[in-house]
Parts: sequence; C-alpha cells; structure tokens
Amino acid sequence: MDVETYDQISFPKSKLGTQAKFLQENMQVLGVYIDGKLTAIELPANVVLRVSSTVPGVKGDSVSNMVKPATLETGLEIQVPLFIKEGDRLRVDTRTGQYIERAKDSD
Repeated sequence: MDVETYDQISFPKSKLGTQAKFLQENMQVLGVYIDGKLTAIELPANVVLRVSSTVPGVKGDSVSNMVKPATLETGLEIQVPLFIKEGDRLRVDTRTGQYIERAKDSD
C-alpha cells in the first residue's frame, strides 16, 4: 500500500526471490519504479525477526565462533550463535541473510 495515497499495489511474490523471507506484515519498503511500473522492492538494511525453532544450546558452549541453524518466523533459516533460543528476537542483515545481534525489547 502506498502510505501517501493509500493505493493498494500488488507485486508477484515470485519476483521477490529470497527477499520474500524478510517481509513482515506492515513493513515499509521502497518501491523501485521504471517507466511508472513497479519492478522491484528495496528492503531496509536489517529486520528484526523472532526465532520460531532451533536446537537448544548445550550448557558450557561459549566458544564464540560456534553456530547452529535456526528457523525464523518468516521461514528464513540462518546460522546463529549457540546461546540463541526459541522466542529470541534477532536483527538480521537483509543483504546477506546473516545474524547481526539479539534485538533489544525496544526494537
């Protein structure tokens, strides 16, 4: 939806590719128009997503370069540090798809 005119704009999910895994409801993105036609979207540099599932870390695992897989609320699968648990909110880079940090409650 255009936030200025409230016009509904549709864009095929198939054209989004991997960007679709970062989209959330009510997220603001920039539209890229060529000759008045929407051709792509531009996501923010990072998004905050909740971990929906991951394996539990083992107590004592504190080596900083160890990672495990995690599935986020949008279905995106990324590698995260061992201390991350289900329900955590993570900041993820939309350009690389990599974990940045745990999000603060105010984010």
